[in-house]
Amino acid sequence: MTLSFSKHTLENGLDVILHEDHGCPIVAVSVWYHVGSKNELPGHTGFAHLFEHLMFEGSAHHDRNYFQPLQGAGASLNGSTNADRTNYWELLPASALELGLWMESDRMGYLLPALTEAKFATQRDVVLNERRQNYENRPYGLGPMAMLGALFPPDHPYHWTTIGEMADLHAATLEEAHAFFRRYYHPANASLVLAGDIDPAEALALVRAYFGEIPAGEPVEAVRAAASLDRDVRIRLEDRVELSRLSLAWLSPPMFAEGDADLDLAADVLANGKTSRLYRRLVFEERIATDVSAVQSSREIVSYLQVSATAAPGHTLGEIERAILEEIARLGRDGPSDDEIERGRVQVEAQFMFRLQSVGGFGGKSDQLNAYNVLVGDPAYFDRDLARYHAVTKASLQQSVTRYVDPGRRVTLSIVPRGRTELAAPDSLPVVVS
Repeated sequence: MTLSFSKHTLENGLDVILHEDHGCPIVAVSVWYHVGSKNELPGHTGFAHLFEHLMFEGSAHHDRNYFQPLQGAGASLNGSTNADRTNYWELLPASALELGLWMESDRMGYLLPALTEAKFATQRDVVLNERRQNYENRPYGLGPMAMLGALFPPDHPYHWTTIGEMADLHAATLEEAHAFFRRYYHPANASLVLAGDIDPAEALALVRAYFGEIPAGEPVEAVRAAASLDRDVRIRLEDRVELSRLSLAWLSPPMFAEGDADLDLAADVLANGKTSRLYRRLVFEERIATDVSAVQSSREIVSYLQVSATAAPGHTLGEIERAILEEIARLGRDGPSDDEIERGRVQVEAQFMFRLQSVGGFGGKSDQLNAYNVLVGDPAYFDRDLARYHAVTKASLQQSVTRYVDPGRRVTLSIVPRGRTELAAPDSLPVVVS
């Protein structure tokens, strides 16, 4: 699988990747900043996600809402933040490319003069409300916070969720926000992709015209941190839910590292679809769970594999825990079948092709080129990424499951209805999430 492109680096350090596709008269503009919640510090969390909001509130030469002029030109646009990166994108008619570049360059180079106390306070309140909606007031919503808090020590950059801690958001100041922006949102920590109906030479000239004058910021050092589990950490949360839910999680290899692809396919074998092992046993055959899922959550520093299931009425989380551990042990002992590995590979290939069906947006060619450029330093990583999955064998998957999915080194989280702590997995201790 190949995708033609050219890569250039401006004098200020901005990586520029150009992909020509004249299938439709549209252009995707994608900007990735290599900053996420892992770049924050304990007591000062939530800034990366907060800037996802602030970057749409105007800059020095367009000090008003960012959406109106672009949508007026026929564009769609959005952004997102995770632990490792922040991205912004526009999908525009080819004739509006210059408008998109002007606005992206203005918020990269000239956001701070327009970032006032009023804007900061307003968007902080928006984020606080978003946190309440997505975590505090959502069934099982505090589970991810409890899980990350148990998997990673307090000073580890994955200890908190991307949205940040409530107390930190309340305590955040405009001065801290300005400092965070200057540290991370500059050309030397960014990657720009233009994909679609472009002439590469003309597009590069426009990029130089709009972005070339922005000063390069200070180099951003890679974040390094260690995490380990030496026991089964058993915790419980009480929530406003009707059915109990169990989540088991293990630390696993970083994104793209050896074992990452094996565990991705192992999660598929365990709980992806109605033919998966855990779905067949827990939901279809024994009917002790209403749902089950498994995912290898790949991240830059260290990943984690998580299996979750919701108990059916009349069944306990202890029953579910025993069944999950038995199936994981069987996978490690006997390995997957050839059909299971092949099914996983086919699904991975389908996902790869799906991401390349459009030039931009969430996914799309521009997003994938940026992902590889930012995370591995090479936009042409497509073939090597896919090759990781073709290299998975029965033996390598068994080895990864045996090595990483150790029942004695995990986090066991029970979420139970309020006042029904007896429904939690045995020996679970209460945990406080704020």
